[in-house]
Amino acid sequence: MARQPHSHRRKPFIGVIMTTGKGLGFINDEARPFPEDILIEAGGLETALNGDTVEFTVLPRRPGMIRQTGKVIRVVKRAKTIFVGTIQLENRTAGFSPDDNRAYTDFFVPANKLGGARHGDKVQAKLASWTDPKRLPTAEVIRVLGAKGEHNVEMESIVLDKGFDTRFPAPVLDEAAEIERRKAEIMAHEIATIGKANGRRDLRDALTFTIDPVDAKDFDDAISFRALPGSLYEIGVHIADVSEYVREGSALDKEALHRGSSVYLVDRTIPMLPEVLSNDVCSLNPGSDKLAFSAIFTMDAHGKIHGRWFGKTIINSNKRFTYEEGQEVLDGKKETYREELTALNKLAKILQKEKFAAGAIEFEQDEIKFKLDADNKPIGVYRKVRTDIHKLVEEFMLLANREVAKFTFDSIKKNGNGRQTGAIYRIHDVPDKDKIVDLGILVRALGHYFPETGDISSKELSAMLKSIEGAPEASLIKTAAIRSMSKAIYSTKNIGHFGLAFPFYTHFTSPIRRYPDLLVHRILANHLYVKRFGDRDLARFDQIAMRSTEREIAAAEAERASVKYKQVEYMQSRIGAEFEGTVTGVTEWGIYIEEKGTKCEGMVPLRSLDDFYELDKKNYCLVGQKTKKRYRLGDSVRFNVISADLERKTLDYALV
Repeated sequence: MARQPHSHRRKPFIGVIMTTGKGLGFINDEARPFPEDILIEAGGLETALNGDTVEFTVLPRRPGMIRQTGKVIRVVKRAKTIFVGTIQLENRTAGFSPDDNRAYTDFFVPANKLGGARHGDKVQAKLASWTDPKRLPTAEVIRVLGAKGEHNVEMESIVLDKGFDTRFPAPVLDEAAEIERRKAEIMAHEIATIGKANGRRDLRDALTFTIDPVDAKDFDDAISFRALPGSLYEIGVHIADVSEYVREGSALDKEALHRGSSVYLVDRTIPMLPEVLSNDVCSLNPGSDKLAFSAIFTMDAHGKIHGRWFGKTIINSNKRFTYEEGQEVLDGKKETYREELTALNKLAKILQKEKFAAGAIEFEQDEIKFKLDADNKPIGVYRKVRTDIHKLVEEFMLLANREVAKFTFDSIKKNGNGRQTGAIYRIHDVPDKDKIVDLGILVRALGHYFPETGDISSKELSAMLKSIEGAPEASLIKTAAIRSMSKAIYSTKNIGHFGLAFPFYTHFTSPIRRYPDLLVHRILANHLYVKRFGDRDLARFDQIAMRSTEREIAAAEAERASVKYKQVEYMQSRIGAEFEGTVTGVTEWGIYIEEKGTKCEGMVPLRSLDDFYELDKKNYCLVGQKTKKRYRLGDSVRFNVISADLERKTLDYALV
């Protein structure tokens, strides 16, 4: 890289730092004039921790240094002050070791700040102060979770470490209890609006059902079906009207925004809303009158939309299908609403075909589920199979989300160029060119066609993924393709959704478990009744979009951490066992292998092999100097489990 001008090297900058467990830091700030991350070497972090906003300077480039380096001057803003970790007591001195592997330092805990914690306890601790990088940061225990290694303790630790909580504040629970007490009164009031201006539409006589996992407790969405004259169908997508109960600015609303999302761990759900709302008052439980926000489509047998309607409704679900029951109906094994489900399935397949013809990318990957014993120990791992009934529900939810987004966009154009109305979209940008070039190198190295350019359309990418179906390396390429993609985010500015090939898309269908959907309901109501948004509202929508994206990422990290913990725990009881796996990564220090049945990934250290292996980056393989043996991405190998470290959530393998 060319040397930067002298003025750039000494001028202080502000940026966000990402740290590693080895005490290194990387700063990436689009506002600065440097084309790559700035490396902060060990000893140059000052007191910065991962995610902190810092002031830093760029150091003169030393001879032989490839990367530009810098030094932190001060911490401008802490990203995180609450941590989860383990208490270590030694010689009357208490230390706290964070679970976050990006936290490169332990904390000192004064004896009078232990809060009753004992050696080996998992705790939640608050950073009290850290001003001298030569001394340990000081912390105080604010919550004792329990003994390290206990299932419930570890699951709660994962949730708390990502900024969620298993408990709700008292004012939130009080509001929820009051809503539950008044639910019959609220329902009676809403029924009284039927037939009035801006009142609810009565759809309680429409055949309606929910289709959800067998263990689902909250029902966000329902589908209704009605045959119309002229070979037309009326298809309703009915979504729980959470906005009727969770009012803007209430304690419930503030807590839902703070959480941003429900979190789904291997054995439990950490809900965004108290269970009295998520599982009862708001949930579209069968056999009960329920308030909904509905998207209703008039369609013909070819999937063409002849009309659409959005509005608030009252529904009464006739049937709660599990996915398994719904699939049995489609397979002809059960007769319950078979005609209606079959018609819906035909329409869903048409919608799916149109979506892929437009260039939508199929990133469907196996989802891992665990069988747990009475002590919550994993005794089995299985893959969740996606069937036609899953895809049926998905296609109609996509339809509702897409059409709500388009309606909102059109309303903005009609009513004042964004000054009277607002919006929040789910957007997905085009992939970064450099990442696509790298993906192409990988795909071609594995023997498949990929265009030699950094520009690729969603149609081309979709065609490539379809062409590798059934190949041993298909899962590996799909994973690499996902990593090459931009991340889908929430935004008030629409740029379309690359992965779905939709010009308009939002999240409307899950307000019980996602805050953006709740906001979309409020925004859609304003569009329908042409209510005015103020400048403050529009600025707030921007903040909520950014906040919701951050919380979504944190929820996904928590879910992955819980799965990884159980995978390592599962393998812990299988030390020495032999498995078959796929090479998913080759590096200068080891070979990463994913077990084919459980998708448990571990590493074989190169030092454990019987030859000296060199990394061939161009061909994504390791080559033995003497034997010329190759280990390449996508290869099938057999291996033994050598060790399983629950604390680090890592597995060590050895090749057979």
